[in-house]
Amino acid sequence: MRWMLAVALALSSFAVHAGAGPGRGLTGNDTGGIIQWTPETDLIYHDIAAAHCARWNRIASITSVHRMYGEYVGFRCIVDRRYDPRKALEAWTRREYQLTDMQNGER
Repeated sequence: MRWMLAVALALSSFAVHAGAGPGRGLTGNDTGGIIQWTPETDLIYHDIAAAHCARWNRIASITSVHRMYGEYVGFRCIVDRRYDPRKALEAWTRREYQLTDMQNGER
Protein backbone atom coordinates (compact mmCIF):
# COMPACT_ATOMS: atom_id res chain seq x y z
CA MET A 1 0.00 0.00 0.00
CA ARG A 2 2.82 2.38 0.85
CA TRP A 3 4.60 1.71 -2.42
CA MET A 4 1.43 2.67 -4.33
CA LEU A 5 1.33 5.96 -2.45
CA ALA A 6 5.01 6.55 -3.21
CA VAL A 7 4.46 5.83 -6.93
CA ALA A 8 1.43 8.14 -7.06
CA LEU A 9 3.41 10.91 -5.35
CA ALA A 10 6.34 10.47 -7.74
CA LEU A 11 4.07 10.51 -10.83
CA SER A 12 2.25 13.62 -9.67
CA SER A 13 5.56 15.43 -9.14
CA PHE A 14 6.59 14.47 -12.71
CA ALA A 15 3.29 15.83 -14.03
CA VAL A 16 3.96 19.19 -12.40
CA HIS A 17 7.34 19.45 -14.11
CA ALA A 18 6.02 18.15 -17.45
CA GLY A 19 4.14 21.37 -18.17
CA ALA A 20 0.71 20.72 -16.70
CA GLY A 21 -1.12 24.01 -16.35
CA PRO A 22 -0.05 27.50 -17.31
CA GLY A 23 3.63 27.67 -18.06
CA ARG A 24 6.00 29.67 -20.18
CA GLY A 25 4.65 31.05 -23.43
CA LEU A 26 1.29 29.79 -24.64
CA THR A 27 -1.23 27.54 -22.92
CA GLY A 28 -4.50 26.66 -24.61
CA ASN A 29 -6.70 24.30 -26.56
CA ASP A 30 -9.24 24.51 -29.40
CA THR A 31 -11.45 27.01 -27.53
CA GLY A 32 -8.75 29.55 -26.72
CA GLY A 33 -5.91 30.14 -24.31
CA ILE A 34 -3.52 32.52 -22.64
CA ILE A 35 -0.16 33.95 -23.66
CA GLN A 36 2.32 35.14 -21.06
CA TRP A 37 2.83 38.90 -21.46
CA THR A 38 6.32 40.26 -21.98
CA PRO A 39 7.47 43.34 -23.88
CA GLU A 40 8.59 41.01 -26.70
CA THR A 41 5.23 39.27 -27.01
CA ASP A 42 3.40 42.60 -26.84
CA LEU A 43 4.32 43.12 -30.49
CA ILE A 44 3.31 39.65 -31.74
CA TYR A 45 0.58 38.24 -29.49
CA HIS A 46 -2.00 38.61 -32.30
CA ASP A 47 0.16 36.41 -34.56
CA ILE A 48 0.75 33.84 -31.81
CA ALA A 49 -2.98 33.54 -31.10
CA ALA A 50 -3.83 33.37 -34.83
CA ALA A 51 -1.29 30.58 -35.41
CA HIS A 52 -2.64 28.65 -32.42
CA CYS A 53 -6.27 28.88 -33.55
CA ALA A 54 -5.39 28.09 -37.18
CA ARG A 55 -4.59 24.52 -36.11
CA TRP A 56 -8.34 24.00 -35.70
CA ASN A 57 -9.42 26.19 -38.66
CA ARG A 58 -10.62 28.93 -36.33
CA ILE A 59 -10.11 32.66 -35.97
CA ALA A 60 -8.41 34.20 -32.92
CA SER A 61 -10.16 36.90 -30.92
CA ILE A 62 -8.19 38.70 -28.20
CA THR A 63 -10.33 39.01 -25.06
CA SER A 64 -8.00 40.63 -22.53
CA VAL A 65 -4.59 42.27 -22.41
CA HIS A 66 -2.89 43.15 -19.12
CA ARG A 67 0.45 44.83 -19.84
CA MET A 68 2.32 43.89 -16.66
CA TYR A 69 4.90 41.23 -15.91
CA GLY A 70 3.26 38.08 -14.60
CA GLU A 71 0.01 38.80 -16.44
CA TYR A 72 -1.47 37.12 -19.50
CA VAL A 73 -3.07 37.96 -22.83
CA GLY A 74 -6.33 36.01 -23.11
CA PHE A 75 -7.83 34.90 -26.41
CA ARG A 76 -10.54 32.64 -27.72
CA CYS A 77 -10.80 30.66 -30.93
CA ILE A 78 -13.98 31.42 -32.85
CA VAL A 79 -15.43 29.17 -35.54
CA ASP A 80 -15.40 30.88 -38.92
CA ARG A 81 -18.98 30.63 -40.22
CA ARG A 82 -17.72 30.71 -43.79
CA TYR A 83 -15.66 27.53 -43.29
CA ASP A 84 -17.39 24.34 -44.45
CA PRO A 85 -15.45 21.18 -43.56
CA ARG A 86 -17.27 19.13 -46.22
CA LYS A 87 -16.24 21.52 -48.98
CA ALA A 88 -12.68 21.60 -47.66
CA LEU A 89 -12.51 17.79 -47.66
CA GLU A 90 -14.04 17.68 -51.14
CA ALA A 91 -11.49 20.17 -52.50
CA TRP A 92 -8.63 18.27 -50.83
CA THR A 93 -9.84 14.95 -52.25
CA ARG A 94 -10.25 16.43 -55.73
CA ARG A 95 -6.73 17.86 -55.59
CA GLU A 96 -5.29 14.49 -54.50
CA TYR A 97 -7.01 12.72 -57.41
CA GLN A 98 -5.65 15.31 -59.84
CA LEU A 99 -2.11 14.86 -58.49
CA THR A 100 -2.43 11.07 -58.78
CA ASP A 101 -3.69 11.34 -62.38
CA MET A 102 -0.83 13.67 -63.29
CA GLN A 103 1.72 11.25 -61.80
CA ASN A 104 0.22 8.39 -63.85
CA GLY A 105 0.40 10.45 -67.06
CA GLU A 106 -3.37 10.87 -67.39
CA ARG A 107 -5.16 14.16 -67.80
